[in-house]
Amino acid sequence: MTHELLEKYLNENKLVKQHLDSYNRFIEEGIQRIVSNVGVIRPNVPNYELKLGKAWVEKPIVIESDSATRSILPMEARQRDLTYAGRVYMEITPIINDIERKTTIAYIGDIPAMVRSKICYTEGMSRGELIKAGEDPMDPGGYFIINGTERVLIGIEDLIPNRIMVTKEKEGNMITAKIFSQTGNLRFRCAVNRSSEGIWTVEFPAAPPKIPLVVILRALGIKKDEEILELFDDSTAVVNDVLLNIEVAEVKTMEDAIDEIGKKAVPGQPKEYRDNRVEVLLNTYLLPHFGTTPAAKHLKARFLALMAQRTTLVANKKYPADDKDHYRNKRIKLSGVLMEELFRYAFQFLVRDISYQAERAVARGRRLQDVQTFVRPDSLSDRIRYAVATGNWIAGQTGVCQLLDRVSYLATLSHLRRINSPLSRVHPHFEARDLHGTQFGRLCPNETPEGASTSLVKNMALTNEISIGVNEKEIEHLIKKSGITPMK
Repeated sequence: MTHELLEKYLNENKLVKQHLDSYNRFIEEGIQRIVSNVGVIRPNVPNYELKLGKAWVEKPIVIESDSATRSILPMEARQRDLTYAGRVYMEITPIINDIERKTTIAYIGDIPAMVRSKICYTEGMSRGELIKAGEDPMDPGGYFIINGTERVLIGIEDLIPNRIMVTKEKEGNMITAKIFSQTGNLRFRCAVNRSSEGIWTVEFPAAPPKIPLVVILRALGIKKDEEILELFDDSTAVVNDVLLNIEVAEVKTMEDAIDEIGKKAVPGQPKEYRDNRVEVLLNTYLLPHFGTTPAAKHLKARFLALMAQRTTLVANKKYPADDKDHYRNKRIKLSGVLMEELFRYAFQFLVRDISYQAERAVARGRRLQDVQTFVRPDSLSDRIRYAVATGNWIAGQTGVCQLLDRVSYLATLSHLRRINSPLSRVHPHFEARDLHGTQFGRLCPNETPEGASTSLVKNMALTNEISIGVNEKEIEHLIKKSGITPMK
């Protein structure tokens, strides 16, 4: 019976379903989301803007030596050492003197097409059609063809973003509540530390180390002591810590708090420069998933108070510390997420280049309505192609894209379902290498290499499925509509 159920499951579900679903979501939603986040390109040209509209990817084509274009199938790309890629198009509307002109559909670059995805010609083909096209009907797809070689994106294990994790640090008997605050292309680690005496300090990128929590709260606009107390629960342990931190704080006003942070962040600079720097730190680098505008400051203050409160509850054994090896605290970054990160990185260069080309056109007296001349597709395509061809991803990650193992059919399936941990192979990481109970049914306990990569390179269990996620804004809308208040 078990054998029959497994056979039926595998007949209805592809073993690379997770890669195909993730990549299809990137093609259908991810590219448009990145373009919409940019919205408008503003070159250094008076009364001139470029409004970005709809973006989409077309199925792969090849341009022959006589400039003729035609569709191309994966087998031809393998045989001719070509890249199997789709063209990306985007609507660009010039706005001159606040008047929208004719919209141009511009070719902005190429995206590698995943075999068997929605932009692949083999998607939906029958067994006979696949054989006629030179494809193996048993081939699951889920990989790319770059310069004739088959390459696969390895799933990367990562700690969940935008969720508080409270851990006990070995050094100094400290309790730390940390969060990887992520929105768009911003991802920063923010933490609230509680010392053994009950003093809270805050850490976040580009900021001075060990800033007292009360100083940060006052800089965020929580001016009175009573307002600070209202951010916390009324349990005895928490209230005692709050009163202690208010008492030992050296600053009592918002202006003094901003000045205190500014003196530590950029010492020796004029006051106006220091204040502007503090504003940038609080808006951009502190919990950016709440927003990067001054309107989000109050929410950030409430969330920092919640993080501090959690450290006190853990220190007083009212709340257990989080287990970072528990699989509910992890996420797998599949091909769609990885391609979205890469496209966002490359698209930034394209936007800068379009702006630069528009400024050059003005200097040379050319027409500003001919938008396609501002777009150089290679500035996007080359960066994406280089990363996929070499495996060197953004943020210094290596080995993300690998040559597909074709030693045997099982080796291919194993490679397509591989999950890689970003932890260093040099260090022991005993706890990370241990088999955790929450991996049951999700990861295979047997299939892992020997040597330095043991238990850091894993493989998905046979019937494991990975969801591709949903739009956070839709969930936030439903929560607000239902009247739920997640925080005090």
